[in-house]
Amino acid sequence: MSLSHHTSPRAISSLPRHDWTREEVRDLFALPFPELIFRSAQVHRENFDPTEVQISTLLSIKTGGCPEDCAYCPQSAKFDTGVKAERLMDLDAVLDEARAAKAGGASRFCMGAAWRSPKDRDLDKVCAMVEGVKALGMETCVTLGMLTGDQARRLRDCGLDYYNHNLDTSPEYYGEIITTRTYQDRLDTLGHVRNAGIHVCCGGIVGMGEGPEDRIGMIATLASLPVHPESVPINMLVRVEGTPLASAVTLDPLDFVRTIAVTRICVPASVVRLSAGREDMSEETQALCFLAGANSIFYGPKLLTTPNPGRDSDMALLDKLGMRPMD
Repeated sequence: MSLSHHTSPRAISSLPRHDWTREEVRDLFALPFPELIFRSAQVHRENFDPTEVQISTLLSIKTGGCPEDCAYCPQSAKFDTGVKAERLMDLDAVLDEARAAKAGGASRFCMGAAWRSPKDRDLDKVCAMVEGVKALGMETCVTLGMLTGDQARRLRDCGLDYYNHNLDTSPEYYGEIITTRTYQDRLDTLGHVRNAGIHVCCGGIVGMGEGPEDRIGMIATLASLPVHPESVPINMLVRVEGTPLASAVTLDPLDFVRTIAVTRICVPASVVRLSAGREDMSEETQALCFLAGANSIFYGPKLLTTPNPGRDSDMALLDKLGMRPMD
């Protein structure tokens, strides 16, 4: 079905489908900007309150020293970025951070560890963190690298709500960004998480030198998973000195907004997270992203190791837009 701008907006369903073709996703990107935003906002309103944004906080519980070679990541041991390898944080320190996040208005607490995959002894400690954060009344999310089926079930049994494992980009461009694990490795981990009954948080990064076709391919892949990820973070590359992508060309802000809008249409019932890169976005760009269907942000001084807007500026922006944190 062609989605020319003469097509009725009703041709786009607010119900999830899993048979999106690249041609259909390409047609969405080609829509006139006002028409695309109208359609994505319509889908958003049919699934969510457009004035609400979920506030999440992301904490690096184990920083640096990762053996992977993800070209965007300052935590890779293969790049000299000034990030020092640290040990896994103590439970009490993590819970102190979670309490502070909750007091600041966060309803979800995400914990990231720079591992290729967790060892079982590490998983014991992470499970204790998940249980502690849950006891505070917050949603929990972790990102720990690749998982086995048994590890996913252990995380489920300790009460984990979400597991984050991004596809990063299209299958075709993936090898330009990462060589130490395959696209299928990522899909396998997502399958283990889904089979264990844990909600999936999975999205990607744009602005890594990929072409429009790669953004189309990434969204088409996400939208054709057997069950859509409940949470879809869309990250703008944060260029870090020392990484291979330090001099990547900045993506045009309107192309980023288009990516948010097309994602919203293709995964209508998922929370679309406006994730990394907000530090470099104007208030106007962020407002357009909310209009296009983004309904979650991370706040706090850092996203793992890269800067993020402070809580006060985020709350001031939401207030200016007449928006409020989701309970």
